[in-house]
Amino acid sequence: MELDLINKSLIDFHSIVNNEKIIDNINKDFPLSVGIDLGTSSIVLVVLNHLKKPIYGAVREARVVRDGLVVNYVEAIHIVKQLKAKAEETIKMSLTHASGAVPPGTLGENFSVFSNIIESAEMEVVTIIDEPIAAAEVLKIKDGHIVDIGGGTTGIASFHNGEVIQIRDEPTGGNHMTLVLAGHYNLSIEQAEKLKRDISQQTENFNIILPVVEKMAEITQKSLLSNPMIEKAPVYIVGGASNFSKFKEVFAKTLQCPIYQPLFP
Repeated sequence: MELDLINKSLIDFHSIVNNEKIIDNINKDFPLSVGIDLGTSSIVLVVLNHLKKPIYGAVREARVVRDGLVVNYVEAIHIVKQLKAKAEETIKMSLTHASGAVPPGTLGENFSVFSNIIESAEMEVVTIIDEPIAAAEVLKIKDGHIVDIGGGTTGIASFHNGEVIQIRDEPTGGNHMTLVLAGHYNLSIEQAEKLKRDISQQTENFNIILPVVEKMAEITQKSLLSNPMIEKAPVYIVGGASNFSKFKEVFAKTLQCPIYQPLFP
């Protein structure tokens, strides 16, 4: 994994998120690629050019998904439509197709709901993929474990020779961190969520939510131990709720294997 190159791409993408501008070139003779991530705390839309490089990005805070289930279908469609319209206005091109990312293990009717949301925003669905597998595609992982720390869950996808051999999802995520902060400081959920994202308070906040992070590491350890063939393979941490400077240290102490974390996870 060429982490430096991946980090450069993430830095470039971070620079354009919600800035209503594009980077890199658009060749109008080739189609654009659109990705939509319906997360627990936000919805993300990203547009790639014909070279598969990000040229536009937007994030909107949203509470439309809980524990991998869409709980506000109408609002989800409304936000995706707004993000799409703003992207088309900026890029000066129509977005006609999109792929979606869903929490690991999403099945049945709820899986279809994610497709329906994209279609309701007047885009044809190219594919729907598990979030950890999507992360592995970006990081170009062939052997190892993607640990996706989401809002509601810790999702783990294990790979060997480029093949997915195991996917697990356990209910501990960023929301649990927020609840701990809310209880500690006697705050509302909204206030605690804002505090959790305050970089200036990161060290103090992390000390308070440390037991939650340790539980995430234990969940990951349990998943790795279930398959000795890949037990000591590298672990790659992604997901917005892992965006703490000391997060990787906790996992390294628990798992005793190589741990990697990209910028802007």
